[in-house]
Amino acid sequence: MPLAVAEIKRYLPDFDNELLEEIANHGMIKEVPAGAEILKEGQYIKAIPIVLEGLVKVFTRAEEKELLLYYIGPAQSCIMSFSAGLSNTPSRIFAFTEDASALLLLPSDKLGRWIKQYPQINELFFQQYNLRYTEMLDTINSLLFDKLDQRLYNYLLEKSKLKGEKILDIRHKQIAGELGTAREVITRVMKRLEQEGKVRQLPEGIQII
Repeated sequence: MPLAVAEIKRYLPDFDNELLEEIANHGMIKEVPAGAEILKEGQYIKAIPIVLEGLVKVFTRAEEKELLLYYIGPAQSCIMSFSAGLSNTPSRIFAFTEDASALLLLPSDKLGRWIKQYPQINELFFQQYNLRYTEMLDTINSLLFDKLDQRLYNYLLEKSKLKGEKILDIRHKQIAGELGTAREVITRVMKRLEQEGKVRQLPEGIQII
């Protein structure tokens, strides 16, 4: 059943009606629960996701270690998926939903034509490229120059801002996985942040002060 143009336009107001009609006819909206893997490393990309609601986190992996690259929020997409989908190459990243999410899936076999025919598609992904490139540079700089306590605190601040929550229901093991370190290290650094008055560890989660 085709999607409603008005429904898509609510999330992507800069797209013109002709492009919205194309998306309505060929795309689909998928509801995904929190914690679901939506993209596997090595997978060929058949549909490029645009997040309509919720939050998605994108990772890379090296030598059995995982590292969080960036989050994808509403009206945003994954430039790595876009690149892999257009070139028909395996994905070098993997992604999970942080929260329950609604994803607009654009068929990769249509995008080659759409980016030539509709400037709005180019503008969207050019914006995403700039955003993700900056975020990945920040991640690299943080890895190279920031101490882990500063990386951890910045990570908690960003997650709190993205989720709109002052108390984060998150475990040390998950934080360690996203920052590419060990749970024991996170526990030790978290205690130091608590002693410095930057966070408070409560039964319901971690409070940012």
